[in-house]
Amino acid sequence: MRKTILVLLCLLLLCVPVSGRCQEVDLAPTPTPAPIALTPLSDAPLLENPPLHPACAAVLLAEADSGQVIFQMNADVPRPVASVTKLMTILLALEALDAGRLSPQEVVTVSEAAAGMGGSQVLLDVNERQSVDTLLKCMIVGSANDAAVALAEAMYGSEALCVEAMNRRAGALGMTGTHFENCTGLPADGQHTTARDVAVMSRQVFAHPHYFDLSAVWMEDIDHGDGRVTQLVNTNKLLKLCDGCDGGKTGSTNEAGYCVSATAKRGDMRLVAVVLGADSGKQRFAIAREMLEYGFANYRRYPVAVRGTKVKGRLPVTGGTADGVALVLDGELTLLVNRGDEQRVTLQPDLPESLPAPVEAGQNVGHVRILADGREIAQIPVAAAEAVAAKTALWRRILQRWVATEG
Repeated sequence: MRKTILVLLCLLLLCVPVSGRCQEVDLAPTPTPAPIALTPLSDAPLLENPPLHPACAAVLLAEADSGQVIFQMNADVPRPVASVTKLMTILLALEALDAGRLSPQEVVTVSEAAAGMGGSQVLLDVNERQSVDTLLKCMIVGSANDAAVALAEAMYGSEALCVEAMNRRAGALGMTGTHFENCTGLPADGQHTTARDVAVMSRQVFAHPHYFDLSAVWMEDIDHGDGRVTQLVNTNKLLKLCDGCDGGKTGSTNEAGYCVSATAKRGDMRLVAVVLGADSGKQRFAIAREMLEYGFANYRRYPVAVRGTKVKGRLPVTGGTADGVALVLDGELTLLVNRGDEQRVTLQPDLPESLPAPVEAGQNVGHVRILADGREIAQIPVAAAEAVAAKTALWRRILQRWVATEG
């Protein structure tokens, strides 16, 4: 009797009446979106030596989509980067929004620890309530340490747990020259990163469209809800100084010098310029602007191969109902090339003389080699665009016709 009652109760829980009808309850867990996967940053820069002479500790210029490094200087030397550290805090918040662990409108109550942060602030009060999106904006636009800690606590319960997550994410991204001790970039023993790792973080952040909803804000008033208002002013002056600049992160302390990771987009190309250890804020922006201008002036994205493009001619098929099969590229590749050097890139098919039937549509049949100045730099798979059945033997065709006639 008891077992029967338990079974009925379970069935009732799975069938909730709504407006006189029975609604099924979906017990399957909602899948969590995987973090955005990007092509790794290239190990070898296009230029062995920087064409510029930047007066700072380290630089790196890269194309965001392909991850191709154009040039670099001291890119793997660990050093403090001040508030540029917040890129990882920002990245974790954007990924939490994507995964549904946070919502932009979710309200966060500011703790005493967050409100007491020194350095750059938006002047949050203890127990002040602000939305996740407002805190994220204060971090991105005003580099606010109090907003960073409030958001870290909202995501993980404490800044210490957030820092653990920052280091795990850095490890997953291959940032071998990085270690975090806090989520703000305030001076701390053992906290360091590199120009290369800053570029890795930057590309991940810039892959989130919502970031650019906030990063382009130049000036905005933050209402504290008690009659006070703090004016938020963007620390990234390149928004006004460099055509196409729409994001980045600044930082400065005595030990780190003046740092910036800036991004700009013109046409279909986005560049990322990392400048670490400049002597002044004005100097870091001048170096970053010069780097970006050089990249846009000298390079372009060249779509070498597009998935689905037909390969010229047909590949012979033996023993099939057709003598040949059409082919298409089963991959795509866009290279960063010097303007005017497109002719140095060539495609060389590497295909068999023929294929035995049957051939399935989408079947891999070989590849095309991508050559730059005669040196292979990539391969693109080639697939059959259609199916080709094998010829049926003569005796089998006669038998099939006889069976059909008898039927």
